[in-house]
Amino acid sequence: MNTPAIQVIGVPRMPEVQEGDDVASLIAEAARKAGIEIVDRDVLVVAQKIVSKAEGRIVSLDSIEPSSRAREWASAYDKDARLVEVVLRESKRIVRMERGVLISETEHGFVCANAGVDTSNVAEGTVTLLPKDPDASAQRVRAALEDAFGVRLAVIVSDTFGRPWREGLVNVALGVSGIAPLIDYRGQEDSHGRPLKVTVIAIADELASAAELVMKKSVGIPVAIIRGFSYESGHASGKELIRMPELDLFR
Repeated sequence: MNTPAIQVIGVPRMPEVQEGDDVASLIAEAARKAGIEIVDRDVLVVAQKIVSKAEGRIVSLDSIEPSSRAREWASAYDKDARLVEVVLRESKRIVRMERGVLISETEHGFVCANAGVDTSNVAEGTVTLLPKDPDASAQRVRAALEDAFGVRLAVIVSDTFGRPWREGLVNVALGVSGIAPLIDYRGQEDSHGRPLKVTVIAIADELASAAELVMKKSVGIPVAIIRGFSYESGHASGKELIRMPELDLFR
């Protein structure tokens, strides 16, 4: 029996990404400079932040006129009213505004803090927004890298989210290309022969979380390669990871 094993390889030497940059080209160049070969069936996990920057999903707070609602809430919790206004604009639904924490549902369907609006690793006075279509972003990067290296790949665009029932943050998949984001074990049997009835594993989230171990924000590594993981290819979407409202017991 072969012993299962995977590698998680950070891609160093990525430059600061600017609006209009070709993310795939930057990844390819950085990998080559580091002597990292991208091989068939690798999974690349790409931080949302560099995708958003390249796609121009950047907002200058000086351009924002806060609404009265944003001003009131910001004043109550010592927040920047302009930042609160951006979060409100990026939200389809406010899930909770309490004790200085703003949880919202984005237009994509993600439920997260501040609608994914982020002030880290970006110029002072600006914030980044989530990509408009993370699946399309993943597909563009994947197609370009497959063409550059002549191999079959999967790409996950990831971001760091909190979790409602546990402390700490983890990387999750926003968009995917070339990999099924869920593995459905229902109908199979466990090691004791009992049928599995509810086990569906969010494999894209697990891979994104594994990649974060080498994608540390403080060291400037926004891309990781996961090698040796056997996955199901084909058309897929990160939207499959979003629980449908009718199945959401906490909505």
